[in-house]
Amino acid sequence: MLKWQTKEQLTKLLCNLVEIPSITGSEAEIYLPDFVIGELSSLEYFKQHPEHLKKNPTGDGRYFVTGLVKKNPDMKKTVILVSHFDVVDVQDYGRWKEDAFNPEKLTQIFYSQKDELPKQVRNDVESGNWLFGRGTMDMKCGLALHMAMIEQACEGAFDGNILLLTVPDEEVNSVGMRAAVPVLLEMADKFNLEYTTVLNGEPMFMRYPGDQKKYIYTGTIGKVLPGFLCYGKETHVGEPFAGLNANYMASLLTDEFELNTELCDIVEGEITPPPTNLIQHGIKEEYSVQIPHRAVTLCNLFILDKTMDDVVSLLRDKAEKVANVITESYTKQVSEFSKYTPFGAPDLKITVLTYDELTNYAIKNYGVEMVNSIQSSILNNRGEKDDREVTIEIADKLTILCKELAPMIVIFFAPPYYPAISSYKHPLIKDVVEKMEKYANEFHDISFEKINYFNGISDLSYVGLQHPVDSMKSLTANMPLWDKGYSVPLRKLELFDVPVLNMGPVGFDAHQWTERLDLDYAFETLMDMLPVCINSLLTPSAVTN
Repeated sequence: MLKWQTKEQLTKLLCNLVEIPSITGSEAEIYLPDFVIGELSSLEYFKQHPEHLKKNPTGDGRYFVTGLVKKNPDMKKTVILVSHFDVVDVQDYGRWKEDAFNPEKLTQIFYSQKDELPKQVRNDVESGNWLFGRGTMDMKCGLALHMAMIEQACEGAFDGNILLLTVPDEEVNSVGMRAAVPVLLEMADKFNLEYTTVLNGEPMFMRYPGDQKKYIYTGTIGKVLPGFLCYGKETHVGEPFAGLNANYMASLLTDEFELNTELCDIVEGEITPPPTNLIQHGIKEEYSVQIPHRAVTLCNLFILDKTMDDVVSLLRDKAEKVANVITESYTKQVSEFSKYTPFGAPDLKITVLTYDELTNYAIKNYGVEMVNSIQSSILNNRGEKDDREVTIEIADKLTILCKELAPMIVIFFAPPYYPAISSYKHPLIKDVVEKMEKYANEFHDISFEKINYFNGISDLSYVGLQHPVDSMKSLTANMPLWDKGYSVPLRKLELFDVPVLNMGPVGFDAHQWTERLDLDYAFETLMDMLPVCINSLLTPSAVTN
């Protein structure tokens, strides 16, 4: 008897997955792969081929799962089904926090207490069949559907091989997917596989409030986390013109970047969300009447087709613009203040440089041993600090070493880095998208809209590169943690180079307490369309009718 082919069976599987509270970095994230392995190993195929089902280490105590179903020993063509099983925290659920991982109970509560729900959510529950809970849409539904596809593959449903890949840590640093790519390359050699497509099951994301359209995605958005270390000049608060407040410098940089649509990337009419600040603070450990002369600000910056050279050039232009604004403001305020109290203020000139330029200066003037010693000391004593905190500390200590350059703004990058990728020009993907648009319209009265870049950030970023590895030096040279605790297997990605597609369920409010999944679409409509899509990816000439 098949386990995951009916709506009721899939709903139960999804609830079982959601009930494992696999928040990124938690113990549950470590043992969830055991549940997946346990469920898949009960299938007859994996009883006969146990070597095709494996729990793979990521290198940091976590694991990702690979499950390969080969049509026959000579079959090469393989579709990879990728999902992630980690979820974000549940603090936002408030008094419903204890039931955030109990979707059946939480759904009953919300359906019985509709008046306490926001208007759009209330409208949905009155007109549809929704399942609430953390991870229902993002993205354990995708994993449940992929397990159903694996079961179909075991029954010989597809004209090729199916490889399930489900990973941890997508919500933070994508450790799972970055660790998986080398393993996928090894599996291709070991099992004689030819990857035709990486098919993701991330849910559709609204492009604007109230968006009800259905999307199919041919790629995923890219993301960098640029930072600016501001080193001003120390002084007593009673003599503010003798120094320069780094908090002020950082605040103007934040103001320049925050929601600045000039920094959006545009491709074929698709536009990235504008940048927004994620971290900003002064670097001062205790209160005193000395002005804070070191501060940092980091913002999220999405990219589609820009090269890293383009990005760094853009960041430098904006930083130099802010440096000029600070200088002009300083000069103006000196002029105003001097009307009442004659004094001579020092000339102000702010240096803008990249972390790579700062490092080269430090090596030239203080020696490579000194620079390495600073970095090693921080890395060896990082304790519980995350990648952002360690990155900031390395940049900060290097500016202190080179304080004669102050006042200065140092441009750097912190992890994570998500390369943008899109297969919208790939012949196979174009063909399959057209087929799925036709199939969805004819059999389900659905009008799919093709989107070149999935805007929710996804692990598809790590299955290829749009630009050559050598063009990434502007990123790697300016990321203090690169190859010192954080890296992306760029050469492996360049070798992998498999086209991508994302077709997932309908859900709303990812990362919010109202996260919910449209059960009817997921386990009826999409459950019907996924096999058609997979077979089209395996046999491009097949006619779907």
